[in-house]
Amino acid sequence: MFKTFIAGILLGIVAAVAGLHFIPLVDQFREQSMIVVHPNQGNTESFHVNVPMDRIMIGAPTQNNPLPPGLGWPVDEKFADTRAELFKIRNGKDTVVGVASRIAASHEDSVDIIEWVLHLPARGSAYVTMHPEPAEGGYRVGEMTWGTREFAALEGLVTEQWVADVSGSEDAPAGRIEITTAFVRQLADEE
Repeated sequence: MFKTFIAGILLGIVAAVAGLHFIPLVDQFREQSMIVVHPNQGNTESFHVNVPMDRIMIGAPTQNNPLPPGLGWPVDEKFADTRAELFKIRNGKDTVVGVASRIAASHEDSVDIIEWVLHLPARGSAYVTMHPEPAEGGYRVGEMTWGTREFAALEGLVTEQWVADVSGSEDAPAGRIEITTAFVRQLADEE
């Protein structure tokens, strides 16, 4: 009787493992990445945010209508010149592929800080620090400082540009933030 009981437990474990292997509990869909690959083993990818539709959260000390409504901003003086936003980010096919946060702040010595975190659930996250002063074409340039999973072995530049809507359509966004990444695989340290 005891041998039958042990055999039943072992067969149950084997059946559970086989079932989990062949029948997935979660079937996550990964949107196809729209990456342009370059001969130098680098790649370029573009994302955009339709404003205000893709804005999930905005917080700032002077914000009259925070999003979501009722969002409380810290009254501490060190947050007086800080603005935090959370967005849905879209690929070239206008499909939402992740989220992005943008932090803008000023120091007491008037040095601005602009930082992005791009999070693509199936691929990882990229932390980007931007130069506060815009380049000649009206866009900002920054460097990827740190990445996880797919972005961990990459380094490169990211640009941010505001493009105002000129269509005049009632249901059109006010504009869009275009984010373009240009990454290349990090070279191994040579000793």
